Amino acid sequence: MGSHRARRFRSNLRIERDNAALYTRLAELATDAQLSRAYRRIAEGEQANAQFWESHLGELGERVPALRIGPRVRALSWFAQRFGTEFVMPTVVRLEHADHEATPVDRSGHRDHFVATQELAVHGHRHRAQSGNTLRAAVLGANDGLVSNVSLVMGMAGAATGDRPVLLAGLAGLVAGACSMALGEWLSMNSSREFYQAQITERAERLAVAPEDGLKHIAGIYRDKGVEAAAAEHLAGHIAETPRAALDMLVREELGVDPGELGGSAWGAAISSFCLFACGALFPVAPYFVLGGQAALLASIGSTALGLALIGIGTSLFTGRSMLFSVARQFSITAAAAALTYGVGHLLGVVLS
Repeated sequence: MGSHRARRFRSNLRIERDNAALYTRLAELATDAQLSRAYRRIAEGEQANAQFWESHLGELGERVPALRIGPRVRALSWFAQRFGTEFVMPTVVRLEHADHEATPVDRSGHRDHFVATQELAVHGHRHRAQSGNTLRAAVLGANDGLVSNVSLVMGMAGAATGDRPVLLAGLAGLVAGACSMALGEWLSMNSSREFYQAQITERAERLAVAPEDGLKHIAGIYRDKGVEAAAAEHLAGHIAETPRAALDMLVREELGVDPGELGGSAWGAAISSFCLFACGALFPVAPYFVLGGQAALLASIGSTALGLALIGIGTSLFTGRSMLFSVARQFSITAAAAALTYGVGHLLGVVLS
């Protein structure tokens, strides 16, 4: 029982130390002074949490591990340095809400402060925060391409059709799958833009017909943010003097989108989906360009394993699970799919030959 508690405490300590290091780095990289201060306050709270678990380990008579920053923190810091702190915030939010047990510091208001800071990061820099999900989408898109195409390649290899049919099938699967993903993303983005445009038009018409209702609504938004009633009325009146500014605020607050972007470019999303799927799908088929026979099959398995390892590492960044677990899970799922399609391909090859 004691050893189990000690392991749990050490795990919590590692997570809190990683969080403290990550928020300290985000505070250093944030270009907005208010956001930087907020990150630093959260880092101080996480450091207090770490000290809480250190003291509990000491009470159990356990040695406190030396400070060591995990690879997840290094990777997220690298992304934040190159693409901005808002880029990694969606990932940080997932990790913060899913990783560990609450401490007295959490219960005294740290979590509430974290939520407020996350709101500042997301709503104050919304167009950057929306792009933060790009990391997750990139990993999942590459994973879809790899898993689907390795299943196709293994099925063709199992049927013993020869190297050329395997290569052609793999390339066909790559192009077809990437086109399907791109078209689906394009349709999804356009549907979303049309929905938002209809919502914006409806709000614009409502403001034109009943501007006093819009004024009350805007004042209510400010009151919900903690602004005193008189100040909220004054701010709402000032914004309502410019109908475009009033509409812009209502759209941002109620729909959560930038009216100038409406969720992003459909063509950009389609091209990104095509490229990401194709990159993942290329791993199992690439060896067949230069090798043949058993050597090509073994090389395809090795290339796929490399791709799975990279995707597993990427997945661990936004799931909060260990990299070893994420890589092992990727291997087991893909191996099961590949083995199934190889066996079905082999069976069909025997039956139809």
